[in-house]
Amino acid sequence: MRSLSINGTTIHDNSPCYVIAEIGNNHQGKLETAMEMFRVAKECGADAVKLQKRDNRNLLTRAGFDKPYDHENSFGTTYGEHREFLEFGWSEYRTLMEYAQEIGVTMVATAFDMPSADFLAKLDIPAFKLASGDLKNIPLLKHIAEFGKPMVISTGGGSMDDVNRAYDAIMPINQQLGILQCTAGYPAEFSELNLRVITTFRERFPDVTVGLSSHDNGIAMAIAAYMLGARIVEKHFTFNHTWKGTDHAFSLEPSGFRKLVRDLSRLNVAIGDGVKRTYPSERAPIVKMGKKLVAARDLPQGHTIRPEDIAIKSPGDGLAPYEIDKVVGRVTRQALKADDDILFEVLNGAEYWQELAVS
Repeated sequence: MRSLSINGTTIHDNSPCYVIAEIGNNHQGKLETAMEMFRVAKECGADAVKLQKRDNRNLLTRAGFDKPYDHENSFGTTYGEHREFLEFGWSEYRTLMEYAQEIGVTMVATAFDMPSADFLAKLDIPAFKLASGDLKNIPLLKHIAEFGKPMVISTGGGSMDDVNRAYDAIMPINQQLGILQCTAGYPAEFSELNLRVITTFRERFPDVTVGLSSHDNGIAMAIAAYMLGARIVEKHFTFNHTWKGTDHAFSLEPSGFRKLVRDLSRLNVAIGDGVKRTYPSERAPIVKMGKKLVAARDLPQGHTIRPEDIAIKSPGDGLAPYEIDKVVGRVTRQALKADDDILFEVLNGAEYWQELAVS
């Protein structure tokens, strides 16, 4: 059976959904805000909170670092300055790691480059996330696989060949892998979510836990994803949709995130085992609403039952209507009044029907 363990929690086909609150850079570069987001995400029921780690000078070309980035969502005049403003260093990460342990939530992070991967490994991060943009970055995937920690990769913008290539690169080194269906739109259009890829992944990778990294607005698609077999759901998390930053608009606020976790938890129980059965709670309502066979009028003893002698009425505490063919043509052993139950016991051949019922 496929399974993936992250910081002591085992995720498998019969487990509750593992929910990751993607904080990313929604903390706006403020340690106190990040800590508060950790606390609230935990209160909302998140299993893990996730940050993003970049070594911007190594990650970006000089032109990319110096590219003008002066608009309403920018924290700097260039893209490099913007990214550096949002970046946490060792002290902040150490504080956040300790705080996550204190409040009982798992902190994971996305490594965008080799130095960031080494940084997180030194921090002893419980699991690594790989962004969609690194699905084709086989050197980085292999490098992180060598750490021996659980890895979860997003697949936005990739083809099945890209996913197969990543799987083939990681698995010989590290079998602790999760693969997330993802559409790298921000936000993603519902028509492009292609949730059936979850089924494709489950069939193609029977030894891998499958999930959804959801950039759409709302919570309904994550619920649908669970029904298709996703057992990891990652959703962006914010305190306020209107905050400065590109991710806030499609992130869930605490009320929405709480509902997401609630509904996924309910679904894990509600999905059941696939065996159709009658539950104790159903018996009284079904008797009340159900039907039984009764005499349509007064019937004398020795009367041969005809279809017009039978009425089907509530409550359903007698002979079920599907037994009607076993009643027609039988002879009453006693007189019946209108609305009296027609039971096998009051008809000839009662002994036969009792034996049949026992057998």
